Amino acid sequence: MTTPLHKSILVGAAGLTLAGSVAACAPSTQASAAQSSTPQGTSTQAGAGKLATTGSSSSGSYKDGTYSADGSYTSPNGQETVGVQLTLSGGSISGVDITVHPSNPNTKKFQGEFKDGIAAQIVGKKLDDINVSKVAGSSLTSGGFNQAVETIKSEAK
Repeated sequence: MTTPLHKSILVGAAGLTLAGSVAACAPSTQASAAQSSTPQGTSTQAGAGKLATTGSSSSGSYKDGTYSADGSYTSPNGQETVGVQLTLSGGSISGVDITVHPSNPNTKKFQGEFKDGIAAQIVGKKLDDINVSKVAGSSLTSGGFNQAVETIKSEAK
């Protein structure tokens, strides 16, 4: 015999199963939510995951070499900039160097954490497959990083 408590548990479990199925079928917006550009070329950060790979690869062939670009983003302290240097080999990232441009102690802390953790997330990955949203507790720096990567992509084509 099914009691009201058992019915509630069954209905709840069925609801969670349905919600999970619907969520799995929904299109991913993480990559587009991770960075939104403004007309001035600044970006803001909203993503919470560690590394989002793009759903479709616009697979261009990139020239091997070392490329540098600065990216900007908005933090609670105002406009910030981060320098990005990527080394490409066979369309994959073989090296990364971050130049921090802190305007205050908090920015210095977060950009430093980003610098220390980014290599583990992107080295060995295809350039078209990276879209970083959070590294070592730093989520806003990735907006500037992603902006710089877009510049590097266009330079490396």
